[in-house]
Amino acid sequence: RKFQALSTFARKGNRYTKTAATGGRVDSRNVWCRKKSWQLFWAFLFLVFLVSPLTARAELRGVDFGLGVSDSPLFESFELLMQRATANQANSNEADKQSGNEASGSHTTEQAREAANKEVPLSKQQPKRILGLMPNYRAVSAGAIPPPPTPKEAFIIATRNSFDYSSFVFVGITSALAEWSDAHKQLGEGFEGYGRYYWRGYLDKTIGNYMVIFALPTVLHEDERYYAKGEGGILKRGIYAATRVLITPNYKGHDTLNISELLGRASAQAISVSYYPSQDRTASSIATKYAYAIGRDALTNTFREFWPDIATHVLHRHP
Repeated sequence: RKFQALSTFARKGNRYTKTAATGGRVDSRNVWCRKKSWQLFWAFLFLVFLVSPLTARAELRGVDFGLGVSDSPLFESFELLMQRATANQANSNEADKQSGNEASGSHTTEQAREAANKEVPLSKQQPKRILGLMPNYRAVSAGAIPPPPTPKEAFIIATRNSFDYSSFVFVGITSALAEWSDAHKQLGEGFEGYGRYYWRGYLDKTIGNYMVIFALPTVLHEDERYYAKGEGGILKRGIYAATRVLITPNYKGHDTLNISELLGRASAQAISVSYYPSQDRTASSIATKYAYAIGRDALTNTFREFWPDIATHVLHRHP
């Protein structure tokens, strides 16, 4: 009778239910969140494994990354949304192909980087990848001035940063540290707890990349690539690199407030409220994560700035 009464009590929507075996109290909302977390996690993994082979195959064949991705039905809707924004560029490319002079057309991300780096000394060039691990697609070599990225190119950079193999490694390390420090107690421990940390961390990173690199810069006409300074004292260059999260050039080449970075990271944190436990939805917790995201980008820019010098003078190799 007691068990039936408790079952009826639970069916009425009370937050807590009791089990006959343990007599313990179980938060039904946590149970629901746990089930939904695993469903979202597996759905997200499916998306990752769907996109990653396409990007890897395109890179191995030396084909423009955007062409490989746009062939997937997953991105057909995106291509339709960008059709108007890239109409002029498509017409220009078609005319160049017909005339047999593709070099005079608009450059892809790779071509623009190579063209801008031609006159830059090897010791100051920014590589596509640092130490074979860290993606460096957003960096522009000191003195190089490539054309502003098109919406499609910005989308490609955001996708590469999000689905690069190093992203999985980076999120795996940060998730392990977060679980070890018990950063979010409600996510639990062990393998299941680590999985909850992992997919949330990866979603944080991916949403932030698309907001900061693609969505807001396309609307605001801001260039979110990092333009290396390459000259001057260590302090001057360090301050310059760290402050690029606050200042960025627009499509006309004029420095402006980096709204894409500041608002993009804030938007990512606002979205994360929907999938983090209730205890982590406080203003202080969100502010801490926001400051961490901005600080991480500032440190990354600083490392990018000094990497050519480290590679040349310390490791005695080209960047």
